[in-house]
Amino acid sequence: MVVQSPNIQTDETGQATMQAAVLHGIRDLRLESLPVPVPGPGEVLLRIASVGVCGSDVHYYVDGRIGDAVVTDPIIMGHEFSAVVAELGPGVSGLEVGRLVAVEPAIPCGRCEMCETGHPNLCPHVRFCGTPPIDGVYCEYAVMPAPNCFPMPNGFGAVDGAMLEPLGVAIHSVDLSHIRAGQTVAVLGAGPIGLLIAAVARAAGAAQILMTEPLDYRRAFALDYVADEVFDPRNEDVVSAVLDATNGRGVDIAFEAAGALETPEQGAEMLRPGGTLVLCGIPGPEDRLVLTASVVRRKGLTIKLVRRMKHTYPRAFRLVQSGMVDVRALATHLIPLSRIAEAFEMVANYRDGVIRAVIQVNEV
Repeated sequence: MVVQSPNIQTDETGQATMQAAVLHGIRDLRLESLPVPVPGPGEVLLRIASVGVCGSDVHYYVDGRIGDAVVTDPIIMGHEFSAVVAELGPGVSGLEVGRLVAVEPAIPCGRCEMCETGHPNLCPHVRFCGTPPIDGVYCEYAVMPAPNCFPMPNGFGAVDGAMLEPLGVAIHSVDLSHIRAGQTVAVLGAGPIGLLIAAVARAAGAAQILMTEPLDYRRAFALDYVADEVFDPRNEDVVSAVLDATNGRGVDIAFEAAGALETPEQGAEMLRPGGTLVLCGIPGPEDRLVLTASVVRRKGLTIKLVRRMKHTYPRAFRLVQSGMVDVRALATHLIPLSRIAEAFEMVANYRDGVIRAVIQVNEV
């Protein structure tokens, strides 16, 4: 049964319409009126609540691309989101209209080798919200498969729900490291992903967390949030600083979460022999990963690369509910959809102490 939402507006022709932020080119983000999508079998119509401004969104906004994913046609970005179920498509059960949900933005095919072996994040046919040519959710309404929608526990708000996607990336990153209780960790980059990786690593038993970050306000935030020490790569040799902090041994695990050209190499150099390097950051338009072969070979490092996340939402709920990870603290700026271009400029230029800006699309 399809349940109609009473909140949808119509134009003079009777067409249901919504506001959407459409990227037409580099730094060209426009609010437009578009038709409200209609859910098909197994799908739900979502009234979008909160959407985080991810670093990948900013890459599209500033560079027009991430690697070979290029913005060639107008696109709606956005993939970190919570929403209210507004309408049920045919055959949907287990969800109810009006329920606040966190939403997995990746729609894998479910039939390929990667999907069938439990790795939907590696599905070569995945459709991912806000990645060209698939529209995302900087808009009032969107359609998603019902299995992508996770009802949120009592006490969770819309902003919390939007922060669960980056938390999921952090969980997956820490999973890849195979961390053990009492190990030492370095995190290069104190943006939202780096901070959440550090928090999840602490929850997983890391005994010492060292971070590197060039921005003063992010270093201060990291110290208050989770880090034992934070080093400034602009004013000190961060590799030497990490080695000194570990009495010359080096850390067991290094997470690269900055996406800078120099940080993968720094991560490799600050690891102990036999350590693990987890590469999480997205490089800029150069799309290059630079490592010195002799360093990683002689140390016998294990190198892992992060591709989004998989099977993380139930664990993300529990980490937040238990108080082991605080996601709300990272949402430093709540901004209405009407001012989304201002939000992107603020994030792109690291203004006003922003950690994570969250676009408030609809009130819930």
